[in-house]
Amino acid sequence: MADEFERRLERLFGEAPELPDCAAFAQSVESKLNRGWQTRRWLIGAGGVVGGVTGASQLVMSNLFQRVETAEESARALTSSLTRAAPSTEMISALSGGFGIWLAVGLAVLLMGFALSRVIEEI
Repeated sequence: MADEFERRLERLFGEAPELPDCAAFAQSVESKLNRGWQTRRWLIGAGGVVGGVTGASQLVMSNLFQRVETAEESARALTSSLTRAAPSTEMISALSGGFGIWLAVGLAVLLMGFALSRVIEEI
């Protein structure tokens, strides 16, 4: 008797009745979700523009390009002294043209892109 009652309850709760206004409810929920996505998209875009402008102004004001050139010259001097002191290797010759610096910068930008995509995915 108890097993039959439990099976009947499971059947009743397993088949929920469809309400007459379910289409209107689904449409209102979908419009709210779309409106929220539109707002998030605008906020993310505005934040990107503000961040880009701020970052560009900071790069220009901090003389970053001059510092990169100085670091590249230092790397060339270090590489030339290392090549004189030890036999040349492929890594040292790759660093002599500033390739190592740009490789590190490229990998850092790639890592930031992956982190940013993960953060946006979580939002």
